[in-house]
Amino acid sequence: MRRGPKIVVIGGGTGLSVLLRGLKEYTSNLTAIVSVADDGGSSGRLRGDLGMLPPGDIRNCLVALADKEPLMEELLQYRFKTGELAGHSLGNLLLAALTSMTGSFDHAVRGLSKVLAIRGQVLPVTLSDVTLCAELGDGTVVQGQSQISHSPGRIQRVFLKPSRCLPLAEALLAIRAADAVVLGPGSLYTSIIPNLLVKGIPEALAKTPAPKIYICNVMTQPGETDGYTASGHLEALVAHGGTTIDYAVVNTGPVPPRLRVRYLQMGANPVAADIEEIEKMGIQAVEGDLVHQTDVVRHHPDKLAQAVLRLTFADRGRHNRVRYLNERRRDSKGKELFRAEI
Repeated sequence: MRRGPKIVVIGGGTGLSVLLRGLKEYTSNLTAIVSVADDGGSSGRLRGDLGMLPPGDIRNCLVALADKEPLMEELLQYRFKTGELAGHSLGNLLLAALTSMTGSFDHAVRGLSKVLAIRGQVLPVTLSDVTLCAELGDGTVVQGQSQISHSPGRIQRVFLKPSRCLPLAEALLAIRAADAVVLGPGSLYTSIIPNLLVKGIPEALAKTPAPKIYICNVMTQPGETDGYTASGHLEALVAHGGTTIDYAVVNTGPVPPRLRVRYLQMGANPVAADIEEIEKMGIQAVEGDLVHQTDVVRHHPDKLAQAVLRLTFADRGRHNRVRYLNERRRDSKGKELFRAEI
């Protein structure tokens, strides 16, 4: 039985799976709409060899939502180290096999979803074979997601080839029925925006009465968002998607010094939370310490989930829903994380 608010998350990459891990503890009415523009690594090889859509980002979301034993997650994420399979993950190969068996990538995703008993659903944004392209400041066009982040110039815009690709019908239905729609976290130009370039997605976002929430990355991404502030991310998002954003969730917590040094060496810096500029855009900024204290800079799954749920419930009988969430969270973790004053 499905319980909890209907939340749609849109994006790709590692960031989206972090949010899903947090949200699944509070609601099973989750839909992840995932970009299929990846052309690097194992996904790119399978795409080239088998003519299938890239499975990597989809796999990460399935694993994040799975009602799984730890060994199952290890198996799906396991990467072969030698031979012709070197670099491939078992989860990617399973999706490749299911695509061949069922004749359809979306049927393959549904099949693996059932095997993993996931909480919610994971949908490719389109079944079209698309290539992500970027136009740089000097007019140069770079083709392929894996090449864009290594390009020398500043990105002016990104677009898909072919430009007229149709969305998965279930993705549009999920957006229409949503209690909240979340964009990100994830790579701005190569994970989030590609979804907004699929015909029908921006229109569905414009029509839904659900609040639209953007989760800003904690760090800038070298070759993609160098020097971007939080409002800079939003400007690019709005320019490409043509839709309004109601809330922007931004991190104002500290990044551990040792990690700042390591990321600076790679060309990444904490994203500046320029709250006033965000609010000048008519977007409500929601700030907080959202950093997960691990060996990499990531959002904390539970803190992020709570931020999204607070916004989802802001004007919708919040006290009853907070009570439900407290009971649900106590069942799984033995402690209360929400309070009635939210």
